[in-house]
Amino acid sequence: MAKIYITRQIPESGLALLKKEGHEVVVSKKDGVLTREELVSELEKYNPDAVLCLLTDKIDSEVFDAAPNAKIFANYAVGFNNINLEDADAKGVTVTNTPGVLTDTVAEHTVTLMCALAKRVVEADSFVRAGKYEGWGPMMFLGSDLKGKTLGVLGAGRIGTRVAEIAHNGFGMSVIYYDIKHSEYIEKGASAEFRETPEEVLKDADFVTMHVPLLDSTTHLINKERLEMMKTSAYLVNTSRGPVIDEVALVNALKNKKIRGAALDVFENEPKLAEGLSDLDNVIITPHIASATDETRGKMSEIVAQNIIAFLKGEEPLNKVDSE
Repeated sequence: MAKIYITRQIPESGLALLKKEGHEVVVSKKDGVLTREELVSELEKYNPDAVLCLLTDKIDSEVFDAAPNAKIFANYAVGFNNINLEDADAKGVTVTNTPGVLTDTVAEHTVTLMCALAKRVVEADSFVRAGKYEGWGPMMFLGSDLKGKTLGVLGAGRIGTRVAEIAHNGFGMSVIYYDIKHSEYIEKGASAEFRETPEEVLKDADFVTMHVPLLDSTTHLINKERLEMMKTSAYLVNTSRGPVIDEVALVNALKNKKIRGAALDVFENEPKLAEGLSDLDNVIITPHIASATDETRGKMSEIVAQNIIAFLKGEEPLNKVDSE
């Protein structure tokens, strides 16, 4: 029997799998993210054989040293930029993630934000709730159609491709995309046209959706200069990672009507927002919930548990993260 420490409460389905294998499961009692000091203290206290961590946990050499017996850190997330993979390699720690499971869910949330922006749903809802609605008017809350517009996709992985498919096949949008290489999947599924640079996408798109991983090369991929390249009628949506957009530059662009609107599910310094962002009526902000459905979060719980179970049996976890 192994001891498994879980840094935050997750859906029960995964915990049940671990317990069924006879493992001792210890879940953090804190209702929220553990601070660095709290995490290190907990790991030193319980000395687990495996750690199930979340994207909000910053994992590096100090954390690995606090749990010397734990040779697997299983991340309850698709992304793993919260874990220092070089430190993991140096300590002989295996890192896993939960890829693929949230593709449809995040894509649906992305398209929901696109529609809400175009139809000004949040603005109109607030208007009615404030008691300002006094009757129909021909110029009230004029928005935009999606049909016939161009969607620009930055990052043609699973989620970006699925968003493109929904937009093209469901709404009749044209799709252009940028990635580090051509993708036959997005081109076949959404008749998407490849662009050599992000700038070519930004200049031509009516809607831009972000689906890149967080790397040095993608941090502030959307900055002041690139925002100024976009159409003044364009919308920007981000459900990937907050720091891919310079949030201060975005606030200024929205204030000065450089673009028509934006929708963010992730933020540069999460959970903090850039000053002035929440005061704008041409931005929609949701609290990192793009994958928040019963089905998806439950499946993530099961996958992360299965990775731990396989490792503790001496088997190769299905979702091992390659550090190279």
